[in-house]
Amino acid sequence: MRHHIALFTAAQLTIAAAALTAADFEIKNQTEFDKIFPKDAKVQKLAGGMRFIEGPAWINEPGGGYLVFSDIPADEMKRWDAAGGLKTFRKPSGASNGNTLDREGRLLTAEHMGRISRTEKDGKVKTMVSTVEGKRLNSPNDVVVKSDGTLWFTDPDYGLGTRAKEMAGNFVYRFDPAGGKITAVIRTGDKPNGLCFGPGERTLYVADSGAPRHIRSFTVLANGTVTGEKIFAAIDKGVPDGIRCDAGGRVWSSSGDGAQIFSPKGELIAKILLPEIAANLTFGGANGRTLFLTASTSLYSVETLVRAAGRPAAK
Repeated sequence: MRHHIALFTAAQLTIAAAALTAADFEIKNQTEFDKIFPKDAKVQKLAGGMRFIEGPAWINEPGGGYLVFSDIPADEMKRWDAAGGLKTFRKPSGASNGNTLDREGRLLTAEHMGRISRTEKDGKVKTMVSTVEGKRLNSPNDVVVKSDGTLWFTDPDYGLGTRAKEMAGNFVYRFDPAGGKITAVIRTGDKPNGLCFGPGERTLYVADSGAPRHIRSFTVLANGTVTGEKIFAAIDKGVPDGIRCDAGGRVWSSSGDGAQIFSPKGELIAKILLPEIAANLTFGGANGRTLFLTASTSLYSVETLVRAAGRPAAK
C-alpha cells in the first residue's frame, strides 16, 4: 500500500476520469463475472475530498457497523457509515496505512512510523511490535491475522522518509503475540505490500508493488513458515497494492484502473473501473458482500454476491 501520488500527476488523473464512461466494469469472463456480481451492480462514490486513502477495514456493531480507513498524508484515520457519513476516527494516526481486526475484534494498524499497533476496547492504542532483533522496522504497510492469532505483515521502505533504514531488506513477517516472537517468513521480492490468506489459510498471497508489479502465492505450512513460491498474477495497469481473497478463492487486487479480479488459477475475470487509482479494498457492510475501495481522494463501493474468505476456528 504505497503512496502513489508522486507517480501520477493531476493531469493524468483528470484524463483517467474523462476516459471513464458509464461502464463500471471491464468483463473478461462473463460466466465467472455473473457468479460474483448482481445484474444491477454499479459503482457508487461514498465520499471524496481526501488526500490519499488506504487500508479499509469493516467493523461490525449491533444494528450496523462502520468502515475505518487511513488518509496517509493527512496523518488521519477516517470513519464512514451510511447514516453518519464521513468522520474523523483518529488523528494523529502514526501515518497509519493498512488495517484489520484481530480474533477479538480489536483494530490492528500498520503504521508507517514503524510499528504494528492495536486499538484496545477502551480506545487506548498499544504497540504490538516495532523492532526485530533491536532494529527498527522500516514502515509496516499491511497486516492480516491468522486463526492461530499470529499477525502477518509486510514491511517495505515506502514510509521511511529521512529516517535511516535499519532493516537488511523489505520482508514479510510473522509475529506471535503470545510469545512475542517475530520471524521474517519471506525475504524475497522487492516491495511486499498487500497480503491475504486464501480459504482455509492454505495459501498466502503477497502483492509486490515494486518492479515486478505482480502477486505471488505461497503454501502455508503448519509450523508457521511458507514454501512453494509462485507468480500468481500480474497487474497490467499500475501496481498491485491492497489485496483480498473471497470465499471462492478469487483474488481481488487494487490497481491503476480500479480493481482487478482473478480466478483461483490467476486468470483475469474482470476489472472494476474507477476514475482514480485504487490503493486498497475490503469486504464489509451488513451482509459482508459490499466491496469498499479506497482510491486516491475518494471512497467507493459496489455490491457483490460474495464474501471474504473466512478463517477456520482456532485449534
